[in-house]
Order: sequence, then C-alpha cells, then structure tokens
Amino acid sequence: MTMKEEVPSVPECYISAHEGFYGTIKNSTRDFVVTEIDIHGQMVTKPSLSDVPQSSNITEACPSAKSEGKTNIISPKHQHNLEEENCPLVVKDVDSEPVPGQNGGITSTASQDCFDLSMILGQAVCEELEQFTALLREASSSPNDGVEKKLANQESSNGSEKKMANQELSLGSFPDKHQRANVHRAVRHNFPFLLTVTNQSEIRVKEDPDFKFLSGLVTEEEAEDFIRFIDTKMPNSVYTFRGDDSKEHRTAVHHFLSRRFGKLVETKSFSDQQQKTTAITVRLREKGKPRKRMADNSKEEEVYTAFTLRKENQETLEAISYMAAVLGVLPSDFTYAGIKDKRAVTYQSMVVKKISPQRLREKACEFERRGVVLSSVRSVPEPLHLGRLQGNHFDLVVRDLRPHQGHDTLMELDSLVQEAVENVKVKGFVNYYGPQRFGTGQSVQSDRVGLALLKKEMVAAVRLFFTPEKGDDPQSVAKRHFLQTDNAKEALSLMPMSKARERMMLRALHRYGTGPEGCTRAWLSLPHGMRVFYPHAYSSRVWNEAAAHRLATLGHRARQGDLVWKQRGEEGIEAGETSLPQIHVVTTAEEEEEVYSLGQVVLPMLGNSVKYPENPVGGWYQERLARDGLQSCRFRVTPLKLNLPGCYRPLLAIPHNLTYRLEQGRRAGERQQERNGKSQASGAIPQHPGTDTRSGGLERQRGGESVQGNGEGESTVPYPDTDTPSLMLNFDLDSSCYATVCLREVMKCDP
Repeated sequence: MTMKEEVPSVPECYISAHEGFYGTIKNSTRDFVVTEIDIHGQMVTKPSLSDVPQSSNITEACPSAKSEGKTNIISPKHQHNLEEENCPLVVKDVDSEPVPGQNGGITSTASQDCFDLSMILGQAVCEELEQFTALLREASSSPNDGVEKKLANQESSNGSEKKMANQELSLGSFPDKHQRANVHRAVRHNFPFLLTVTNQSEIRVKEDPDFKFLSGLVTEEEAEDFIRFIDTKMPNSVYTFRGDDSKEHRTAVHHFLSRRFGKLVETKSFSDQQQKTTAITVRLREKGKPRKRMADNSKEEEVYTAFTLRKENQETLEAISYMAAVLGVLPSDFTYAGIKDKRAVTYQSMVVKKISPQRLREKACEFERRGVVLSSVRSVPEPLHLGRLQGNHFDLVVRDLRPHQGHDTLMELDSLVQEAVENVKVKGFVNYYGPQRFGTGQSVQSDRVGLALLKKEMVAAVRLFFTPEKGDDPQSVAKRHFLQTDNAKEALSLMPMSKARERMMLRALHRYGTGPEGCTRAWLSLPHGMRVFYPHAYSSRVWNEAAAHRLATLGHRARQGDLVWKQRGEEGIEAGETSLPQIHVVTTAEEEEEVYSLGQVVLPMLGNSVKYPENPVGGWYQERLARDGLQSCRFRVTPLKLNLPGCYRPLLAIPHNLTYRLEQGRRAGERQQERNGKSQASGAIPQHPGTDTRSGGLERQRGGESVQGNGEGESTVPYPDTDTPSLMLNFDLDSSCYATVCLREVMKCDP
C-alpha cells in the first residue's frame, strides 16, 4: 500500500500490490462511453416494443426540421397553456385578506430561460429590440425628439433590414404558433411597456398605451408588475398595489382597470388597520367553475414522459437547462437517477413533467443540433428519483500504454496489464469518490464551496463559486467581472447561455443584491439538487480522507469498532448506500474470529443521523471536522432548506463483468467505438468483447492483424516509438462508483 503525505481529493492508497503502468484516457469523448443500468439490471439503451414506433415518429419529424435551415432556438408553448402551468408567478391565496403593498413586486418562479430574448429571438434581433426600447423611453422623456427620426437615423447607420415605421419594430416572421406565443410572452415579460401585435405570421412591437396611462396613475414599477400579473392569466391570483390614502386617486385607478381589464379582473380596496393605509387589490376572474370530481379523481393527473438521453461532452445539468428552455418548463421538471461525466458519451434515463411524448418527439431534431439525442420516448406514471439505478456500464479506451519502469517488450506489458486487471477483478478497489466530484482542474473545488455553506457563510460561498479559472474564456471573464465590480447584471450579460447555474445565481444577485440576504436568495434560486451538491462534495472529500486513514492505520481486515453490513456472510455487496438499521459495530470476538471481511466494512458520510466507528477512525472524524470549524455542526443549513442526514458507503467496490483487450496501432479502439455507435444508434446494448481474459489469453492487435499471446516465452517485438498499445476495458460498476478510480487501482497512477 502506498499513500502520499499530503492527501489530495483522491488519495493514492491502494488495495493490490501489482506494479501498474502509465496511460491516458479521454483523448476523445468516445474513448469513454457510459451507459446507465436501471434498477432491473438492464442497460437503458435496450429497446422495448413500445420504442419502435416512437423512433419512426422522430425520424419523420427530422426532414422538416432540417429543411428549415438555420432557425432561432424557440421555447415552445406547452399544449396545456404554458402561461398558466409552466411560467407561473407567485401569488397569494385569494381566501386570505391581502396586505397592502406586500406584493408590489411579484416574484417569478419560472425558469428565466423561458423569457431569455437572446435565446428566443437571437442576439442580433434582441439588440435591435433593446435599442428600440431605449429610444422609445428617451422619446417619452423628451417629447420634442421624435422617435421616428431617431429610428430612421439608427436604421441608416447600422444597415438594419428590420422595418421600422410609426414607432414600431418588426421582430420577424414566426410561422409556428408556439413560437409566436413564446415571443409574445417573453417580450411582455421583459418589456411590459411594449405591445406585441401579430399580422399573419409577423410580430411587431410598439408602445402600449394602456401601460402609459397606468404608469401615470401608479409608479412605473407597479405598472410593470401589474402587466406581468395580467399576462400570467392564472385564475384567482391576486395583485395588490401599494397603499394609497387618496380616495379620488383610488377611484381613478378602479375606473381604468374596470374599463380596460373588466372582463379579466375584479378590483376592491382593503384597509390595513395597523399601517392605516388603504390599497387596491386585483383578482383575476375564474373562466368557469370546474365540475366536481369524485374523491379519487380530486387531483389532476400529471403528465410524465420518460426518455433515454444521449449527450457528448456536456454536463447533465447543462443539457437539462437547454431542454427546459426549449420546452418552456423548469429545469426542476426533469428528474434523473444520477449525474453522468461531462467529457464522455453518456446514456441515461430521464423523465420530464408536463410534456407529452408527442411534444418531446417534435423537438427531438432541434435538440440534436446541440448534441442532445433522445430515444425510447414513452409515457410513464411517475418521475425518476436520484439513486434509482443499479449502476453503470463502461466502455473505455486507455491509450499510450507504457510500463512504469524497465519493460520494453509487448509481452512484458501484456503481463503487467493482465496482472493488474485480474487483481482488481478479484480484490476490487478503494471506493473513493472520483475527482469529477470536486471539479477537475478548477481553481476552487466544490468541496470548499460546500464547507462555506455548512458554516452558513453565504457571501463567502458565492465568491468561491464565482472564482474564475486562469485564461480569458467567456465564463472566466464573466466571473472575474462579477468579483471585481459586484455588478451581477453586467456579469450576467457576459456569462455564456450554457452556464445555467451561474446565470440563475447572477439573476438572483442582480435582483436581491450581493449582501448576505441576497447571496442566500441566490443559492435558493438553484434547484435543491444543485444546492445540496456542494455540501455533499465536502462530505465526499472527508470520506476519501477517512478511507485512506482507515486502511493506513488499521490494515486490510475488519477490526473491532468498524462499521459493517449487518448481513453476515454476504458476498455480493453492492457499493451503494444503506441506512442506519443495517449497520453493525464489530466486536473484539468477531475480529478474532474474522466474522466480517474488509469488503463488508463501511464508513459514514457526514450527517446528523449516522454513527461513527467506535475505534480510532471515529476519533479521526471528530478531529477532521474540528480542523474545519465544524465540531458543533448539525448538518442542517436552514436558510437554504438543506438537511444532511448522512449515509454509509462501502470501503471497497468490485467491478462486474470485466473484460479487456490489448491492441496495437493508432486505430486501436476504433472498431469498438464503431460497434458501440451502431448498437447505441439502433438502441441495442453495447456488446462486451468476447475475448478470453484468462492467463495467457490476452489479445493484442497489430496492423489490423490479431495476435494471441500464449504465455510461453517472451515476445521480442519492441515498442514502436510512435505506435504505442491501447487497452480496451468493459465493465459494470454499482451506482455511485467511479470508473476513473477503478482505473487508478489498475494503473497505480492517475490515468
């Protein structure tokens, strides 16, 4: 066993004593293919009878999409009226008496990408619209300067092809009614003072006279919030203007609202005895009372659609944010069993709420333009849940194989590889969390952000989150600008659209400020799964260090005070997580009789519902927490609605169904990639190479010719200087286990 003195995120502490070898992974994303295994033990790419017609439907949708040429990315309106279901505003219950002035600013809970005009209209049109609104506002404040004259000057100076006349701006033609609905909604949300008008398929914008009149009666901020409230069209929702002690003025507001919106709303004045003010409350009328339902049908049935997602070189959350924006739903409407690697080709199951299978198929080709491919689209009765999977299957290529020292023939490398792989097949590997858990190559890793959150240092956590990397990539430029200026709005304009988490945080920081309260609101703007990721990352780092300490101090046997699975004699221990009732503390007698093996030992993940080992490892946990100032931590972050009960993680993990093959040549692994690509495209399970992996049965290929090693004598073929061997590996891992950590045990170095 070897161990570095300074413990990194993944300590160098191993189970087996073989020599290992050097090599590189992820030279191409297709060198690292991950396929999810569902709870029934089936790979998610396995076709079912219900998938066949769905695949043909997707194919039929593609030609029309391709024939359209380059189009803007549009967030389509859901068939059940997206304005009512997917982009609601937070409103008060009409049954409770409103408090004057309480909701002078209505908070949107919708995905802000639903209203992102740069995504819906394109950057060029969005900039023209912003210039138009700026000139319109300037003209309103300076009546002597005509808008038409300024627009004409602007049009001639920038060569715009948009038609501008009579203080109007054309946004272009949108043949699809869902596209038009999204444009109308997004423009009204961002610019409530504009009126959108459709002429056949063309959409034009101009100043809204109703807004102009209302802003003369109330503040401009109230007028904007009221227009957004009207546009939600949510029956029984309520909006309350600020307190107004002038009865004459309130009467004027009542008359205007009744005259202009009388069919949609009803208004009433309420008095607040404590604040001694009176305010106008507006309620959207019901369109008609729904008929009574039976008790068992009292809740409207939700629509859930399952599908298999294939992505390449994208984060799972990045792909979800993009799909949510296009479909016009919240990122939280997508559920999944686990997050997959970014730099890889990955296949996983997902379920989206509120979207029908037909609607999802219609957008399949649009998704493909962003490298997101859907298959096996079907209706299901419920969402997915995190951890609801058996594991993952991996098809990997390790390239540029070289021995650590002193071996210069292919047969000697064959022996090194064979010994290493066979050791891991039998003994397994230390079940560390992989480096991607903490953010590979980042200036500030996720566990440091998690530590700040556990200490409830919200401002520090935000600044750590926005720590830029070295270089001038757009994301780093935006982060650096925010840290230097504290200007969230400007940083948001610089942040790439694909960075969903950063954009959600910046929107909240712009709205609520960058102080402690604003930073808390910024963290709350993220879905729960994103928020809890950071404290979990800190817990994962502590677990990694605890595992290395346990092996270094207590060795490779189950010792007194260790925590183990309660089931005795169990051989097929899964490397997932278990709950408290299944945990047992090893006694002195059980240690002497070797009742439990090292494979049954578990270590706790930090939390408020776990017990710690009753040996020196338990004391180590307490010392480790004290070093970070968490000696009295309850693992609850109440302001962020986070609770970490903790769990248990097996010390060791073992790969299943492991096969391997050594190939010689620059094109090594291409046949496997082609085979995987064809099988995945057709929905078939990737096939394991049928290679004999017993001693003396290791296959290598050179120049397209397969050469079988027989284990007798030594090969005299030296390594070609420019043509190093590659290793193909295929295996399954239980959920929450990392292939990169398995490779570290095989290679005895970071791949």
